Amino acid sequence: MSYAGSNPGPFDPSDPFGPPRPRRSPLRRPLTVALAALVPGALLGWLAYEALGGTGGGGTDGPAAGAAPSVLSSPANGSDGADGADGAGSADGAGGDGKTGVGTGTAPAPAGSGATSLRGKVVVIDPGHNPTNYQHTADINRQVDIGTNRKECDTTGTSTNSGYSEAEFTLDVAHRLRTLLQQQGATVRLTQDGDRPFGPCVDERARIGNAAHADAVVSIHADGAGAGQRGFHVILPGAVHEGGADTRAIVGPSKDLGKLVAGDFTRATGTSPSNYVGDGTGLVTREDLGGLNLSTVPKVFIECGNMRDTKDAALLTSGAWRQKAAQGISEGIVSFLHG
Repeated sequence: MSYAGSNPGPFDPSDPFGPPRPRRSPLRRPLTVALAALVPGALLGWLAYEALGGTGGGGTDGPAAGAAPSVLSSPANGSDGADGADGAGSADGAGGDGKTGVGTGTAPAPAGSGATSLRGKVVVIDPGHNPTNYQHTADINRQVDIGTNRKECDTTGTSTNSGYSEAEFTLDVAHRLRTLLQQQGATVRLTQDGDRPFGPCVDERARIGNAAHADAVVSIHADGAGAGQRGFHVILPGAVHEGGADTRAIVGPSKDLGKLVAGDFTRATGTSPSNYVGDGTGLVTREDLGGLNLSTVPKVFIECGNMRDTKDAALLTSGAWRQKAAQGISEGIVSFLHG
């Protein structure tokens, strides 16, 4: 910048303050010497400040790209601490493409932001079927009362063409889901953890959720439809009032839970609703499932995909995708429990 006056006159290089004036102050020379010493020092100080990243080379309007972030910057987060939970998975892709966080690659939420958000809430996860049901066919084939009629205690479930069983899938997703919800502070219970020879039967599965006074119950499954039939769907309880079944009080909240789970499952996994049931909504209402008919707390089933379709099977057998599935279900549950 120029600070020259209106008539600077000729400039004498030997005098940095311009041409001589008639009355020179006796302090003129000491000031000149002092300024000559101070200016180089100030310049050196500014250069050192720049080298240490004081301005990041970005001028006066703010830090340039690559400058160290301020400690006052807002931390990255997602889903109330949930998207940014840290290290919830296993070595087969549970961390979501090998990035920090649960399937999202985002930074963990600040301590305390999500760890207690579900404190006091109880969630029951119902992993469909049992890995050793096939060894106890007589037990799982016996009939139990589901309110509207009688039905088999349980089934073996389905599997992919390569032999990956539905029971293995549901237990793996249940474990991942449990971790995510516990990180939010929820109390989580499983109806079975591969720790019993078969079952439990469908009526007992319902009673476990009821006895826990669960705020939400999700039963995890994968379908066994024909090849070419793809996508997920969430099963909601119909209004049943017959025998020992009375779902009238839970139909509304269960529908809310199901819609949230379906929406977040789509976003987290990138998969589409079923192309063979639900008319593209991803929601199906049924009145023939004992696990729903006998529930007295909000409950839904989710069929995460079709194990008999090769494209869906490729997803279901991927650890990274199963982590995304657990993430989507978790986000739906969290949204529901937050009202």
